[in-house]
Amino acid sequence: MRRPDSARDDQPVRSNEPRETDRHETDPPETDLHDEPTDPFDEAATARAVIDERGTVTGWSEGARRLLGHRPSEIIGRSAAELLADGATARSRTGTLDPAALDPAALPAGWTGTVTLLHRNGDRLDVRLLAHRRTTDDGATEWFLVSPLTRTAPHFEDPHLLELVFMQSPCPMAVYDTRLRLRHVSEDMESLLGLTEDDVRGLRLPEAMPAPEIDNTERRMLRALKTGEPQHLEFSLRLPGHDREYAWAVSIAPLRDGDGRTRGVVVAVHDMTRQNSAQQRLLLVNEASTRIGSALDVVSTAQELADVAVPVLADFVTVDLLPEVSGGGAETPAGPLPGQVRLRRVACRSILEGAPEAVIELGDTSFYPDSSPAAECLITQRGVMKRVTDAHVARWETSDPGRAAKIREFKFHSTMAVPLRARGTILGVATFSRHRSPAPFELDDLLLAEEITARAAVCIDNARRYTRERDTALALQRSLLPHTLPEHAAVEFAFRYLPADSGAGVGGDWFDVIPLSGARVGLVVGDVVGHGVQASATMGRLRTAVRTLADVDLPPDELLTHLDDLVNHLAAEASGGQPLGAAAEAAGDVGATCLYAVYDPVSRRCSLARAGHPQPAMVTPDGTVAFLDLPAGPPLGLGNLPFESVEVELREGSVLALFTNGLIESRERGIDESFAALRTALAQPAAPLEDTCDNVLKTLLPGRPADDVALLLARTRALDASQVATWELDSDPAGVAQARRDAAEQLAAWGLEGAVFTTELVVSELVTNAIRYAQAPIQLRLIHDRSLICEVSDGSNTAPHLRRARVFDEGGRGLLLVAQLTQSWGTRQGTGGKTIWAEQTLPVADF
Repeated sequence: MRRPDSARDDQPVRSNEPRETDRHETDPPETDLHDEPTDPFDEAATARAVIDERGTVTGWSEGARRLLGHRPSEIIGRSAAELLADGATARSRTGTLDPAALDPAALPAGWTGTVTLLHRNGDRLDVRLLAHRRTTDDGATEWFLVSPLTRTAPHFEDPHLLELVFMQSPCPMAVYDTRLRLRHVSEDMESLLGLTEDDVRGLRLPEAMPAPEIDNTERRMLRALKTGEPQHLEFSLRLPGHDREYAWAVSIAPLRDGDGRTRGVVVAVHDMTRQNSAQQRLLLVNEASTRIGSALDVVSTAQELADVAVPVLADFVTVDLLPEVSGGGAETPAGPLPGQVRLRRVACRSILEGAPEAVIELGDTSFYPDSSPAAECLITQRGVMKRVTDAHVARWETSDPGRAAKIREFKFHSTMAVPLRARGTILGVATFSRHRSPAPFELDDLLLAEEITARAAVCIDNARRYTRERDTALALQRSLLPHTLPEHAAVEFAFRYLPADSGAGVGGDWFDVIPLSGARVGLVVGDVVGHGVQASATMGRLRTAVRTLADVDLPPDELLTHLDDLVNHLAAEASGGQPLGAAAEAAGDVGATCLYAVYDPVSRRCSLARAGHPQPAMVTPDGTVAFLDLPAGPPLGLGNLPFESVEVELREGSVLALFTNGLIESRERGIDESFAALRTALAQPAAPLEDTCDNVLKTLLPGRPADDVALLLARTRALDASQVATWELDSDPAGVAQARRDAAEQLAAWGLEGAVFTTELVVSELVTNAIRYAQAPIQLRLIHDRSLICEVSDGSNTAPHLRRARVFDEGGRGLLLVAQLTQSWGTRQGTGGKTIWAEQTLPVADF
């Protein structure tokens, strides 16, 4: 910026000699710094001006008038460049700058330096200037310029003021000479030491205050003397005369004279106790958030709360819960608990080994009177902090002498009780006590205790809810799973079911052994997606469906197809009647895998099919283990995808191992390793199946499983040829009589004379229906096992239906008669026709 060549008309004529009046207006009054100021905030003692982004003066203070002589009306609205002297320079800390650099648009964000300005009377003044760039309310840029009026202020020295600065410093200070002997201490340092300067002058620091931390401080003082570098250290120390330990930050700096020689050191001490305590509290809150609630278990979560609080917050911590919470019983009350309360001790932690302060053993219950801190905090629904006084102990001696004795023995002096409350539900109380730490609890300690207790309460409530839901799911699952299975002639079996021991909850694994017609048996193992009550309920529906479908003698692939349809219907229900796409998406929530096998002890053939389930293992009588290569099939619930059956012949004494994926899926092993371990565990020729089950679980599941596990082992049996009699029949009605005679002779050979009459009626009716309504080939088969089974097969797929004949009907009474005379009857479809069967119960002596 440049000054205009000619002055304005209203500008005074420059003169080399300043006028007396101008000097009077410019010079600030001389001030004696020892005098009390009449106005400690003298606004006129600073020259202030405002320049907008175009370089125009927009603000002018009284101090600016006193400095340059211009009144506000004379300068506001004019260019700031007119204030610069001809050839003026601007000197900053970094050197001399071109005056044009003082243009507001060119100045840096903050600038300080010396500028030569013109006084109103024409004098040239070197002015120390501090410039700030700022933004106005309307978004424009302007500069705020300030300069102190110190041009005529006298230079002064006041040793007494410097002494007062040291003695009355807001932080404790001490000065030591080159021999590290104390020379001066401030008043705060005297209070800190509990000694006067006369008491400690000439002593070394460890002599005035012996402690290991003080020895380290003196070593740092010596290092500052030798190196000339400041030293800093922090430590915690309890000083004589103080009832608690304080955290100190110590700064040590060398003292140098005008020649640069080190003449001693100054030690400044800062009390960091409050900051350190705040940091420790934050660390404790952070630790509580990571440690508390690691497992969904009420007792372990309560113990984690106690472990976190000792010894950082308290010397002794107990956690007592309402019996309903710790026992998983009824719902707990939502409001304050009136009067005396009954609590169960679930967690305890002390800084002393074995917690000798405890009066109540873990798991025991105790009553707390309404005057106790525990009962009071439950009544008021907020934390309670108390000093333990003789009056309190006297009250305890009346209601609980044992607790009063412990208080006196271990010298408890301060306690806090904080209610455990989550989601409006009262869970219990956590009690924090001190007897070794001398400092009593403060309000910040109570706030900290409430913070970590609130976190623990939520975790305890989560664990309580999870435990109750898990118990409900387990109870439901146990009610839906078979407790015992009836013995069957076709197989010998053993089974194991292990619920998951994880936060996921109970799953939907199931197994079953289903008696089928013709002495056959159905073996099924399944796994429902998900966990909890919903998975257990879905498992029960699927198990019931499998039994229903098995009763109509569907082959494995058809049974899985119908089961897949059922899962799709369940998914549609879960989607709430949404479109097909939503139902398909919901199928994942109710999906399942399943393996179904049918074994016939007469032919020793087994038909199997699976829907997304692990393939079964087959163990031959000599101990050779092979995993059957079955088509995997899609999991149930995907819909419109086929399932395939595979038929294998099994030697008598072979073992089929059916299991869910919880047995072989592990974080520690790969799937191939798990199958290899299972192969080894099953390779036990002729071993009892119960022992084999135990060996499998011990080998693959040394701990509790992460997922539900269902294991079903079935050792096959075969019916001897002497137990089965078969006749091929012609389509001639005359052959019915011969079929009755053949059946009677076979029963006599088996010693079943008592069953001849019923069997003849059944054979006559079934064979007559086959000859009259069906087509060749026709076959009659009798099976003598634990019951007597009569089967008639033909080449037609049309199944008869049971109905009640009317009075004048000539037929329709045969099947009704068969149903009345036998235990059960039914029809099963085959590849070349159907089979109608009827089963009779035999007296115990007959088999």
